Amino acid sequence: MAKAKKQTARGRKQDRARVAGGQKYEVSYEAKKTRRSASAVKKAVKKVGSSRKKVERKLKLKRK
Repeated sequence: MAKAKKQTARGRKQDRARVAGGQKYEVSYEAKKTRRSASAVKKAVKKVGSSRKKVERKLKLKRK
């Protein structure tokens, strides 16, 4: 069986630029970071897509 490749710096950077709305730890991290509920984060991901910048912007705009 082939050995798994090590993730490159580019791959990690691209991975951090996205929020996986279906993964509990990603949603809870973003919820804690923005002080919003997990359901609010999931709704934001559904509305604006998985881009972390867009999700954070959406959650901060809702807060005001």
